[in-house]
Amino acid sequence: MRRCNRGFRVGMFARPGFRHPAVAGSRFRGSFGVTGLRIAILAAGASARMRGRDKLLEEVEGLSLLRLAATRALATGCRVLVTLPVPAPLRAAALGGLAVDLVPVADAGTGMAASFRALARTATGPLLVTLADMPEIDTPALCRLIAAHRAAPDLVLRATASDGTPGQPVLFPARLVPAMAGLTGDTGARALLTGEKVRAVPLPGRAAVTDLDTPEDWAAWRAGRRPEGG
Repeated sequence: MRRCNRGFRVGMFARPGFRHPAVAGSRFRGSFGVTGLRIAILAAGASARMRGRDKLLEEVEGLSLLRLAATRALATGCRVLVTLPVPAPLRAAALGGLAVDLVPVADAGTGMAASFRALARTATGPLLVTLADMPEIDTPALCRLIAAHRAAPDLVLRATASDGTPGQPVLFPARLVPAMAGLTGDTGARALLTGEKVRAVPLPGRAAVTDLDTPEDWAAWRAGRRPEGG
């Protein structure tokens, strides 16, 4: 079983209600000794291109994609925030029993920036923002960004594919989180990157650029994961 630094085993997070000791109590210190670092999973989108299906409830490795993303994030030892539209009973149910903090986004229909505004009202300290529809962002990928932040805490860190193509997640230093309150539209936090020195953090393969927005995306991705002859 893989370990995510300091002897924490990836896979221990699966039981309902699990909270790693690193996030217990009021004097929380994030993974690897990074004070107050939180992981934010953006899950307030409408799945508008899925023709009636919810991409975040699609099954991956025996779990809904949303629950899988949350359990992978929890395995880092960081506190985890999940943005959700209002209402979102099925998505909320998919997270049942997990020690995550739900962040309601009443104006999610106005674009991705609404999630960042909601996070700015909730989060303090550095924030690692990941998208819920990226099935190849696993615990080791998140750990790689967190470790890079420990070495360069004032820089924006952006995951890339192995060929250098920019992707997701993005880790924002604490000084940029309050500015999220002023974001608008559907371009996420792109405006915050203007003028910033952004350090690339390569991830294996195309994990950082694989997001699944349509039934065709899902079918192609699943076909690519099947063993030969399966």
